[in-house]
Amino acid sequence: MLIYIDIVKHSPKVYKWIKKGRTNRIKIHILHTLDNNLVHQVIDMKTVLFLPLLQIPSGHHQAADALKDGLLAMDPQLQCHKIELLSSRLGRGEKLVSYIYVNWIRHFPKTYNTLYYHSVVRQKKRQPSFPHYELLFLEHVKNIVKHVQPDIILCTHSLPSYLLNRLKRNGEITNPVVNVYTDYFVHDLWGTEAIDCHFIGHPYMKMQLRKKGVPENRICVTGIPLHPDITIEKREKQMKRSRYFGLISGGSLGIGTLKHMLKKISPDDPIDYYVLCGKNERMYKQLQSENHPRLIPLPYISSRQEMNALYDQADFILTKPGGVTISECLYKRLPIFIYDTLPGQEEINFRILKRHHLVFDFLNWKELRNISDVILSILHSPQITHYFAHVEQYHRQLSAEHPAALLYAKLASLEKPLFLGANNPATNKKKGPSF
Repeated sequence: MLIYIDIVKHSPKVYKWIKKGRTNRIKIHILHTLDNNLVHQVIDMKTVLFLPLLQIPSGHHQAADALKDGLLAMDPQLQCHKIELLSSRLGRGEKLVSYIYVNWIRHFPKTYNTLYYHSVVRQKKRQPSFPHYELLFLEHVKNIVKHVQPDIILCTHSLPSYLLNRLKRNGEITNPVVNVYTDYFVHDLWGTEAIDCHFIGHPYMKMQLRKKGVPENRICVTGIPLHPDITIEKREKQMKRSRYFGLISGGSLGIGTLKHMLKKISPDDPIDYYVLCGKNERMYKQLQSENHPRLIPLPYISSRQEMNALYDQADFILTKPGGVTISECLYKRLPIFIYDTLPGQEEINFRILKRHHLVFDFLNWKELRNISDVILSILHSPQITHYFAHVEQYHRQLSAEHPAALLYAKLASLEKPLFLGANNPATNKKKGPSF
């Protein structure tokens, strides 16, 4: 956006900032005179604010990073800020919240599932409110927006979305806000009424949002965002390879029944497995010490290039239905076998994905004598042909453009000349268009 500012008479503060180099929001482009006044022509550098939740590895952060890196690849001049809500508000208290959250899911899954369902999933007659969240975080989020002054805000978690929706409804902010869903359903904590755009992972979610009153032109069926390093071009597997390779994922935190399932894999198994242990260092070290000939343990992998290479080598994946992992595997056209679900989001994801034939139900693995024999029988049966047909149908329903490209186009649409000066009635208040 080109902004012409009468520095001497009307913007002395901006002039001081420029001279002292105290702002990265603007940069000097041309120094010239206009109507005998000293004027700087400056370029407003677009700013994007990402709001995930919790600092533990999760799909919220992966989706935010995927969009951030995608945007920066198109325009390195963009200012991208990722601010985690809890740590920025509670400081070290965020680690305690994360610890309680993870152990609650691990040790009391039924109570977590019950509370999750009754608080945000069960359909209610009217839009629910969460005053305790507003008391803790509403003013904090407002201050973040005021400080960063973003041109667009992306929420990869429902809590920031709820708070921003409330602020927009109250007229306290006008910044465009985009919901980026990292699961395959929409629950009640997500803000909807005042949100400008919704990036959804499956066409099914459009119906959910329409029931909540969201206009269709604000919904983009993008799929859950993927990092640019996750590519569709698969390197050819070794033509003479006599063995299959499988991936086993325990999720980024390594929570679940993974270690019990590994006991079903014998030393003479016909499949070699890469075991993604996530942040579970104890499991990783234990598998290393066991030196199982068919199990290759791997620690937490943050590099999407490394994950892309693993996907290219794999013939299938055994995993839990976390949104980003599923999205990556669907994109890579990997057969997906669901062996476990965490309570809450993953259970709902699984039901939706199974209903649309995008995963194989493998929850009965405990009843099997040899899991590899069953997997191989599916890979060599007509089921796999039907599976790939549904995967291709799913991808045909997605937007042809990458979510980052859609965002960049929306940012470009905000670039309108703004003239600030004594004879111009314009103000410096940004009013982004509805998407």
